[in-house]
Amino acid sequence: MMIHTKLTGMTRMLKTTIRNIHKEDISKIIALQRQSFSDMAMYGMIWPVAFLQNHLRVFPEGQLCVELEKGKIIASASSLIISLEPSYRDHTWHEITGFGKFDNHDPKGDTLYGADISTHPKFQGQGVGTMLYMTRKKLVIELNLKRIVVGGRLYNYYKHADKMTPQEYAQKVIDGELTDPVLSFQLKNGFKFIKVLPDYLYDRRSMNYASFLEWVNPEYTGNG
Repeated sequence: MMIHTKLTGMTRMLKTTIRNIHKEDISKIIALQRQSFSDMAMYGMIWPVAFLQNHLRVFPEGQLCVELEKGKIIASASSLIISLEPSYRDHTWHEITGFGKFDNHDPKGDTLYGADISTHPKFQGQGVGTMLYMTRKKLVIELNLKRIVVGGRLYNYYKHADKMTPQEYAQKVIDGELTDPVLSFQLKNGFKFIKVLPDYLYDRRSMNYASFLEWVNPEYTGNG
């Protein structure tokens, strides 16, 4: 999969390519994650080389990156196919991703699970993440999957935890009373909030809470 597009910044327009990740990109992906997830590095949330290699082995189509003209990778997205029964059951990030290895990838499943999206800090807020979500949606349509499911950290909940429950916080973001860089972004990209997941991922900012969101494939035929 390869898509050419343009990224418009404050003062320049850059040509970018959205494509599948290759083995040669792994060191660049790890470096990108160290910059994008600096607050999560202490929790071991940077992909090890062996994990990325396994992602490419089990589901190469679901591993994406955004590359600038000179070969600089500025964003990446990792995903796998799962079956979730019942459809909205509680789960943790480690459980749903096979502890990050994607060994539980199910080619016969009906759901694309977005394990992560990382964007270099210099390119955040410029539509890069939206490009990756659009490509994920295109992949889901091509594979005739039912939906995309993501779990998003309630990134700024720690600032409000003494005043409201995580459910109340999420609802205020949905209603536009508060802005959360993760949940607000996902809602803008057409995802529907389902519920709050407790103990999703050890993370002080979210106090371990995440939002459960889905995007339903409008072209799904049910015959995949």
